[in-house]
Amino acid sequence: MQSSFNSEFLGEAIRVALLGLPVTIGVTVVALLISLPLSFFLATLRVHNIPVISQLIRVYVSFVRGTPILIQIFIIYSSIPLMLKIIFEKYHIPYDIYSIHPIWYAFIIFTFSTTALLIEVFRSALGTVDKGQIEAAYAVGMTTFQAYRQIIIPQMLVAAMPNITNNVINLIKATSLGYALSLPEITLNVKVAANAGYNYLEAYVVIFIIYLLLCSTVEYGLKRYEQHLTRYKLA
Repeated sequence: MQSSFNSEFLGEAIRVALLGLPVTIGVTVVALLISLPLSFFLATLRVHNIPVISQLIRVYVSFVRGTPILIQIFIIYSSIPLMLKIIFEKYHIPYDIYSIHPIWYAFIIFTFSTTALLIEVFRSALGTVDKGQIEAAYAVGMTTFQAYRQIIIPQMLVAAMPNITNNVINLIKATSLGYALSLPEITLNVKVAANAGYNYLEAYVVIFIIYLLLCSTVEYGLKRYEQHLTRYKLA
């Protein structure tokens, strides 16, 4: 077992961590690109209280908010291959489902989780916009799409950005659980490198620093964008 801090390992740990950085960023970006528009659409359905659909969305949100992300990973990662195997065998599709790269499961899992969390963010943000504004938009001849794009969404984003920022940061940190999928992201790469010499303390220090820098940079960028959005209120 290791008895002292191995500073020489830090360079190797940083190198392998940076190799996993594109995977971490890629999973985060793909999950956001899908979940942002999808969650906004589902939030509007909840706001309009569409029968049945609204109740299903509420159950979905409650499931995600009430269960640990790690449990969601294990459930989805275990159930999807089983369902695909049944479908492929039924239709005689000659494909090895166990050869699917884990990043595809990561896209599904983190999109599934992030969408549910953002639904509540958008739902509460939509509630801050005066309903009379969309009626006024209709009165001047705007379509629903135009009203949302030019009036509702810009105002809603001002209220939503702080919570969106929190959810993006939480998503980045949650991708560290990709090791459960054998996903070659930051955490798994560094932990594997640490196994040979039991350099786990150094490994966790590097992981801590990489995620701190990454999350701080993203948070700074989103805060600047939030300040940009609020400028119209000062006019």
